[in-house]
Amino acid sequence: MKYKAVIFDLDGTLTDTLEDLYLSVNYALRSNSLPERSLEEVRHFVGNGVRKLVERAVPENTSSTTLEKCFEAFRSHYVIHCQDHTCLYPGIAYLLTALHAKGYKMAVVSNKLQAGVDELAAAFFGGVVDVAIGERPGVPTKPAPDMVQTALRELGVVQTEAIYVGDSDVDLQTAANSGLPCISVLWGFRSRDFLKAHGATMFAEKPEDVLSMV
Repeated sequence: MKYKAVIFDLDGTLTDTLEDLYLSVNYALRSNSLPERSLEEVRHFVGNGVRKLVERAVPENTSSTTLEKCFEAFRSHYVIHCQDHTCLYPGIAYLLTALHAKGYKMAVVSNKLQAGVDELAAAFFGGVVDVAIGERPGVPTKPAPDMVQTALRELGVVQTEAIYVGDSDVDLQTAANSGLPCISVLWGFRSRDFLKAHGATMFAEKPEDVLSMV
């Protein structure tokens, strides 16, 4: 074992959440008489948390009042519908089970609201992932290192004992800011060319590839 712990991003890395995010974004926009967004637009808006997702989705120069209404509409809709279409990517269940069997400690670190992270963790990761951290008061979101540092403390490991796995430029920045190496997965929300342009050097084409890299 090169490492003792694996820190995972959630959306686009372990779970395919795009459809539910897309539907909740458009519900929020539609509820406020704003133009809707395409699936591909929403794909490129995700990565910095749900507030930033909504900020990117609304038209430029949208008033702060309307923005807040959109955010509340998104949040209320997503809490109810966050599992309608969301599922693990193929091979993820095997990867997590294999890592757990080998004795790795695992954490999920996401800019998703903590309530959403808790719900998805309970649905998909019970008994396998040790720590699940979402957006919470007093902890800056990714790409700040604070969430990862919190995960390391809760796992009981130090920086040199962990590796980060994610699918986006935000994840690359988060890993760099945390002093962790980063495996960039190619089944998520960003392409190899995009990730390479943002500094990625280690790639996993399929979940089982991660096993040989940790």
